[in-house]
Formats: sequence, structure tokens, C-alpha cells
Amino acid sequence: MTPVIDLDALRAAVGSAQVSERIADRARMAHDASHYLLTPAAVVTPSSVPEVAALLATAHRDGVPLTFRSGGTSLSGQAGTDAVLVDTRRHFGGVTVLDDGARVRAEPGAVVRRVNAALAPYRRRLGPDPASEAACTVGGVVANNSSGMTSSTTATAYRTLAGIELVLPSGTHLDTAAPGADGRLAALEPALHAGLARLRDRLRADTVLRGRIEHQFSMKNTMGYGLNAFLDHDSPADILAHLVVGSEGTLAFVASATFDTLPVLPHIATALLVFDGIDAAVEALPMLVAAGAGAVELMDATSLRVAAADPGAPAVIRSLPIEQQTALLVEVAAASPPELAVLAASVGAVVDRLPLNVPGGLSSDVRERAAAWHVRKGLYATVAGARPQGTTALLEDIVVPPPALSGAVRDLQALFDRYAYGDAVIFGHARDANLHFMITPRLDDPAELSAYAAFTEDLVDLVLGADGSLKAEHGTGRIMAPYVRRQYGDELYAVMREVKALCDPRGVLAPGVVLDEDPQAHLRHLKTVPPVDPALDTCVDCGYCEPVCPSRGVTTTPRQRIALLREIAVAPPSVRAELEKEYEYLAVQTCAADSLCVTACPVKIDTGQAMKARRASSLGPVAQKAGTAAARHWGAGVRAARTGLRVASALPGPVVSGASSLARAVLGTEWIPAADGSLPGPGRPRPSMPVGAGPSSAAEVVFFPACIGALFAPEGGGEGATAAFLALARRAGVAVAIASRTPSLCCGTPWSSKGLKAGAAVMAQQVFDALWPLTADGDLPVVADASSCSHGLAGLASLLPAPDAARWSRVTVVDVVSFVRSAVLPRLGPVAADRLLDRVVLHPTCASVHLGEVDDLVALGSAVAREAVVPSNWGCCGFAGDRGLLHPELTRGATEAEAATVAAVGEADQYASCNRTCELGMTRATGKPYRHVLELLEEATRPAPE
Repeated sequence: MTPVIDLDALRAAVGSAQVSERIADRARMAHDASHYLLTPAAVVTPSSVPEVAALLATAHRDGVPLTFRSGGTSLSGQAGTDAVLVDTRRHFGGVTVLDDGARVRAEPGAVVRRVNAALAPYRRRLGPDPASEAACTVGGVVANNSSGMTSSTTATAYRTLAGIELVLPSGTHLDTAAPGADGRLAALEPALHAGLARLRDRLRADTVLRGRIEHQFSMKNTMGYGLNAFLDHDSPADILAHLVVGSEGTLAFVASATFDTLPVLPHIATALLVFDGIDAAVEALPMLVAAGAGAVELMDATSLRVAAADPGAPAVIRSLPIEQQTALLVEVAAASPPELAVLAASVGAVVDRLPLNVPGGLSSDVRERAAAWHVRKGLYATVAGARPQGTTALLEDIVVPPPALSGAVRDLQALFDRYAYGDAVIFGHARDANLHFMITPRLDDPAELSAYAAFTEDLVDLVLGADGSLKAEHGTGRIMAPYVRRQYGDELYAVMREVKALCDPRGVLAPGVVLDEDPQAHLRHLKTVPPVDPALDTCVDCGYCEPVCPSRGVTTTPRQRIALLREIAVAPPSVRAELEKEYEYLAVQTCAADSLCVTACPVKIDTGQAMKARRASSLGPVAQKAGTAAARHWGAGVRAARTGLRVASALPGPVVSGASSLARAVLGTEWIPAADGSLPGPGRPRPSMPVGAGPSSAAEVVFFPACIGALFAPEGGGEGATAAFLALARRAGVAVAIASRTPSLCCGTPWSSKGLKAGAAVMAQQVFDALWPLTADGDLPVVADASSCSHGLAGLASLLPAPDAARWSRVTVVDVVSFVRSAVLPRLGPVAADRLLDRVVLHPTCASVHLGEVDDLVALGSAVAREAVVPSNWGCCGFAGDRGLLHPELTRGATEAEAATVAAVGEADQYASCNRTCELGMTRATGKPYRHVLELLEEATRPAPE
């Protein structure tokens, strides 16, 4: 039952703006990657450690339950509550590299991939390497004692922790790595300090309990509290620091954690080894590990059957008749080629003696390695994406002592057969006897729920019968909290309860997580999955999409957009009406529709496309006809817009802003931009130089100048991307064809983004009709000078009728950045040393990710500067065509982190990107003049005046 909560007291502690009881906020934050769903009574978003301390002290005083949530990628239900949910991601993303990369300090909201990106220049990385590293955060890494495929038991969060800054429920703030930390703990929290010392001495003196702890934590183990801290560390402050690791937010708030880092080992060899069955595979493990294998991943026969249907899998798997085979994916890594050669020879000698089902061996070929890992990492996506509507993708993990591994796999397979989980796959970190499996039950069906409950009991018997742990990596959460006593026994369970009471006397932190006396707790608050949209229904709430979403700090993320639709589907009428009303702005209008989400989604959901479809469905016939008219008269529209920008640039900012605000109030925020006088004046009209196509044509490329270059003048009075490309092409002797109708054409992205389907189709046909005759039946590439336009042109076939779509599919569309790197730069030769810039800061775009041209942008930046810097936390700027004009808050939020990094980099000679609107967005965000990278290259290679 939801407790009575005094929200006014919480507001007094952290500020009114930080506390929300709005149903949309509560609903969107309720969903995480687990199969549990609790809707919080309020969401609090503190912005500083003192605010967290005040919040905790208030909750402790009033007995208000709090649960911390950061990335929301945890699988066991540890980030949900029906009381107060505390968002620790929004304002706690700091990363500080220490000691030339030997250590790193990170705040709880810092995404693991971001931390590793900050360490990359030092050739270091974090020890924990969870599969969710693209989305999980340091807060979750600490809370769950994360490990991963190469971490084993030696490079976990626990083992690599160098210090932790925490806030106790009382409000006490302690940095365990600071000098005198233990004395400070004794002075501020004497009962806690004394209690931890007492438990330490008791456990060390009891040989039976000590032996039990040593056995449990000889394996990967995230079940219950890490009682090994009492054996591994002496001072209560250090014991507390390591108890907090793996405590899942039930003992203290982690304000920051400092880790010892590991060297990056860039030289790698991989082998996919297929055995006749599980016994042969398990028998090979000790030899492979002893020879130096860093990663050994297991895949059972069902996994191989799933992989065999994937066209991206290695041919040896696709052609294999699968019966009972088991595969091991083996990898070795080293700091240098000679070291790799030694390791590969050692492991290779073992592989040569193994009884393999098909020949196999180590390879350093990048494509072979990618195909092998595609099999392992693609299992989750394949099974989750193909599951029946309404079922839950439930990913679990267990660990057993290594000698029990083969028996555990067979017993698990028998359980799957008994409970009709025919699509269940088993995979995992074989070197640690850590198995993962996925089942897809329907949790809203009473019969299936009953079967799942019985399966869980049998699973517990299986694992504990092997003297293993019910949780190895994913944390106890709610799913295994009722079984902690059974795994550890009454005495050690009592120690855990005492640890909880010492740290959190009033039990306000995450009740029901880690420890729960209710034997049915794991079957309560289960999430159901109502159908909402066939394009979205395969979502598993993993949250991988969130770090790349530009609106994540402003309104909602792709996961939350889908979650709100599911909430709307089952909400009572009054709540549904409120959610539907808010959804339009929170989800549809402020979606940048850049589709970066699909690049991160394991089941390949494109939420951007889905939001564009919703925009289209909300438009009536009048709007669609207007879109069509605009497409047919785009040249006149561009001329009118240029005139408007010329007038606006001559008026005082307040006048422009006032007129814009009035128009937006009358006509709506989806059609009238929020102008404030900061927009540039109009650019130059686009050129049109018709060149004949066919065998006699001298043209090497068909050039499509983007209309945004004509709408917005280049930064700082420069030449602009169009003029720069044409100058570079002339300089390199590259002949260019431009359609005569170019001034009236557009890539069509604005129509698609706004949901104007008919207009998008009209414009697509006009572009095809103008460009196709110049391509020599598709032999010449089409090049655009704005990455978003290149991306739009690349997808043009989807808007064309069948015959023209087939023709356009033969055309290679290339962004100007990639074309210049491959076809122009080699003819120009290197930039003279005396004309090189010292430093250029680059902003890749979302379209450049889709086009695969980020490396090309960096290459051009490196061609004009001694140092080309790409901020490690760069992301979509959120300008997204007209989104940044219609909703400036989207761009402000999207660029917040990157702008801070750009400021921290220090001054650069130039700032560059590859799309005019993105340049506008970054200029607004940073106060730095962003230009197209081609402008810099053109200036650097411009002949000196005679």
C-alpha cells in the first residue's frame, strides 16, 4: 500500500521544482528493464549532493520510503517503488579522470560508455564491462556490483573500487577515500561504526560462517549483501564502502565512486568453437582459461538454432545441422602484437587438441570476429524481438561452482522442457560458470503465472542444490529477495538484516529490495505488456535508447514514449485523458525524430518513425493539402523564407521575439518558430548548372545543394558548404553535375518529419525526376552538402512508386564529407604545415551516424588541424530540421552536456560540423562559431594570391 507522503516536506528539502506528482512523470519513470511495475507517488530530481542529503534526512525523519533510479537498466526490480522515486541520472553525470587514467571518479548518472570514452585517450577502461554499457550508469554498476564478459571475479565493481562518496539515510555525507574517513564515520555515526566493527569480529571468529562467506563469494555473486567486505577489509569505513557495492540503493546514496582502471588491450583474436555437447565444452574450459583466454562465452544448442537463422551469423553456424551441440566463443587480448602472438599460440595449442564438432581456430580478422560476437550478442534481440505479443522477455542469471556447470545446463534444459519454455536460450560467461537464460512467459495469464512460480521454485532448488548463487550479476532486486535467507542460512541472513538496520534504521531506502520476508513478493507488481502499436510492441523496456535520445533531459525518451502509450492503454478514463493530453507535447512534438534510437535498440525499434507517424495521423486533409502545395511550390517558399529572414535580421531582437510569441500563441507551436533575433540572415541562392548525363558526360558526381544553405547564411560571413564544395571540386579537377531545377527541390525530410506524407511523396518524385537523368542510370553518385539531406535522399526510394523506387535503389547517395574524403582530398594533397590549425572541435550529427561518416568527418578535421577533438559525450543537437526552431528547449537540453565538454576543452581555432542547422544549434549552445568542415578545408587549401 502506498504510504502517506508529505510532499511539502520534500519540497522544503530540495525545492518545489525538483518534486513532481504529475501523472505523466510518475508513469514514465515507473518503467525500467525489469518485469516489475510500481508507479511512484512522486518523482524527485535533486540537483546536488546537499539536496540529496536534505532529502534523505527528511525521509529518515518522517519515515518516507525512497528508491534511487539512474539508468533503469537493472533487470531484477530494484529501481521501482510506489513511494518516492529519486532520479539520480539527470544531474549527476560528472566524470573526472585521475592520475593519467589510472583512476576515474564518476557520479551515479554517468553512463559506462561515457566513462570509458573519457578514459580512451589514456588507453584505460573500467573493469566492469556489462553488456548494457551503452545505457547503464555508474550508480547501477555500484548498486549491482556489475561485472561482465571479461571481468570475472577480479575486475568487478567491488574489486576495482578505490573509494566511494556516500550519503547515509541520516544525511551524513562521507568520502571513504578521504584521509581520516574512519574517524569521521565514528564521530558522526558511532552506532554504525561500532556495529560494523562488531560484525567484522564475529564473522572472522566463526570458522563455519567465514567458510560459508568465502565459498559464496568465490563465485560471481550479487545475492544479498556482500558480507565478504567484513573479511576483505579492516576499518568500518572501508567495510561500509564495500557493503554499499551491491546493496542496490538500500544502504546509502552513492554520490560518486572512484575506480582503479584497467589497460585497454587493443590486439585481439577470437575463435568460435563448436562441440558435440555440453560435457565436451565444459571439459575444455579449464584448459582454455589456463592458456590465457580472457573471455569464454557459452551458447547452448537452442542458442545455436536461433543463431543459425540469422544471415549475419558465421557460415559454419548457418550450415550446421543443430542437435545437441554447444559453442564456446573464446577471445584473447593483448597490449601488443608480439604479446598477442604468444597468447594466441598458447590458446591455439589447446584448441588444436579439442574434440571439435567442426574445425575452428583463433582469428584476428575483424569481420570474422564481428560475426562471432554478433551470434552471442544477438541472442537477446532475436528471441525478444520474435516473442509473441503480450509476453515478457525475462532475462535471468545464475552461477554454480565450475564442476557443476554441465549438469546445471542439462538441468535447466530439462526445466524448460517441463514448463514448455521451448524458445528459451542459455548463454553466459562460461569461464565463471555464470549462466544467463531467457524465457518469455505471459505474466497476465493466471496459468502461465502459476507455471512461472513453480519454475522459479524448481530453479532455486537446482541452483542451491549445486551450492551456487541465485544471482551472479543482475542483483537480488525483488525477484530473489524472498530467497536470500534460503541461500545463506538463518545466521548470515540475520547479519544482513543487522547491516540494513545499522545503515538504515527506519528502513526508508528501497523497501522490498534485497531483503523481503514475504515469500510471494517476487510474484507481486508484475508488469504486463498491452499492445499499443505493432512498430513498438516488441519494446523490452531495456533503456538502451535513452543515452542517445536528445529529449532525454527535456521531456521523454523512446522507452518512456512507449511506456506512456502502454499506460494510456490500461489507464482509467480520467487518467487516460490527462495522459493523452500531455503526450502530444511530451512525446510527439519534442521527439527530434532523428532515429538514433534504432541504432541503440536491441530489437531495432525506430521510435522516431513512430512519432512521425503519429504526427501524420493528427493532421487533417487541409494540412496534408497545404504540405503538398508547399512541395510543388518550394522554390517560391524558399524565396519567401529568405526574404523573411532578411527582414528579421534587420529588426531588433525583442521585436522579432514578440511577434514570434504572438504568432505561436495564435497559430500553435508546431508551425511558427520561436524566433528571438539570433537567427542568421538568408544564405546565397542555390546554383543550378545543368550538365548532360550519359557516356559522354564529364561529370563524376551529381551534386545536390541543400536548401538549408540557401535559407541560412554561413557562420561568420563564410562561403558556406555549397561554395566550399564547388571550389574544392574545381581545385581537384572533379566535374560536377547540378540539376537545373535544384532551387525548387528539397530532400523531403521536413515533410517526413512533420508527418506530411502526401507532400513528402510529391517532393520525392520531383527530386527523382530532376536527378535520375543525371546519374547515368545510377552509375554516378548523388552527393548532398548537409548530412541530414544526404540521409533523406538515401531513403528516397521508400517514397517513390515501384518503378522509380527500383531505379533510385541503384543510386549511391553519399554525403559530401565522405565524398570529399575519398574522391577529393587525395587529389588535393596534404595541407601545408604552416596553414594547419592547432585544434578543431568537431560535432558529428545524428545523420552522420546513420550514414556511417563520423570517421570521415574526423578525417577531414584531422586534415586541416594538428588536433581534431570530438567531445566524448557528443550527441544529436536536437535542432532536427525545424524542431530546434519550434521547441528551442529541445536543443538546449540536448546540447547541455556536450556544451560543457566543449567549454572544458579550452579554446580551439575552429569549430565545425557537417549540417547547417546543427551548426546553428551548436553555436547557440556553446557560443562558439560552428562552420561546415568543408569551409575549413577549402580555406586551408586555397591557393595563395599571386
